[in-house]
Amino acid sequence: MIKIRLKRFGRKKKPSYRMITIDSRKKRDGKAIEEVGFYNPITKQGKFDINLINKRLKQGAQMTTKVYYLVNKIQAKN
Repeated sequence: MIKIRLKRFGRKKKPSYRMITIDSRKKRDGKAIEEVGFYNPITKQGKFDINLINKRLKQGAQMTTKVYYLVNKIQAKN
């Protein structure tokens, strides 16, 4: 199953995350199928491509709870 989840990158104690689509059996920081956005928890800024997310959801992908929360939160701001 394909999941839309966060991939951590950045420095120690200063994380940033990319929203990616990946096979659910792969590691958190494994090779992604496609990158659909990013989120920086320090500045609380994020950006994502809603068209790519909707495309993957129609194909049967599932969002993790944190990604679901972030997408709704960022969309509400716009």
